[in-house]
Amino acid sequence: MAEKTPRILGIDSSGLVAGVAVTEGDVLLAEYTTNYKKTHSQTLLPMLDELCRMVELDMNTLDAIAIASGPGSFTGLRIGSGTAKGLGLALNKPLVEVPTLEGLAWNLWGAGGIVCPMMDARRNQVYTAAYMYEQQGTGYGICEKMPPCAMDVAELLDRLNGMGERISFLGDGVPVYQELIQKCCSVPYVIAPAGLNRQRAAGIAALGSIYFAGGRTVPAGEHRPEYLRKSQAEREKALWESKSENCRMAT
Repeated sequence: MAEKTPRILGIDSSGLVAGVAVTEGDVLLAEYTTNYKKTHSQTLLPMLDELCRMVELDMNTLDAIAIASGPGSFTGLRIGSGTAKGLGLALNKPLVEVPTLEGLAWNLWGAGGIVCPMMDARRNQVYTAAYMYEQQGTGYGICEKMPPCAMDVAELLDRLNGMGERISFLGDGVPVYQELIQKCCSVPYVIAPAGLNRQRAAGIAALGSIYFAGGRTVPAGEHRPEYLRKSQAEREKALWESKSENCRMAT
């Protein structure tokens, strides 16, 4: 009996873009993406409903739900996480946690040199990582050269220059810091064009299918987003507590 081809739902609401997609093996059945002013809580479920209607998808036929697990917008990650967990629990399906930056880099599958996704994290920082694609059999595998982190942009460019490779930049942090890239990047680089330079749920679903085949799943109730750094409210609370402690020590 032939092995069943996994059917994976991908969800990404980690940044300004929100999207849902369904893959069946190496075939993209459908994808719905928006990059507009509405909040993801307004768009995500209606997009999923429309996608299911257009391809007559029975959600019970899914094998797993792949979720962009972070880093990214705190609110966006919570919305995506809550949606994926709710669906997983309701359908009794496992979740596949796909790092957001890895999913973004997957847009440039097979590219030569370093692929560097940059998501704007404010305060002159970006969520970033560095990847290379290496030949594996008849295709390419993704190799992490710098792990996901929140980093000052100038420090990132210094590290990339030290790698001595051609860089492909993509992500919503690129236009924010493009002048700095032009000024400080001493190695050859390109900037990914529209259609490839933002998060896509199709990439999350595609990587989710690979990870699902490798057994990299979690029960829906155990999924937690990966924020990489504290939220602004948490940082301000910590600062306030530190100042209060200093005042107590001074008195």
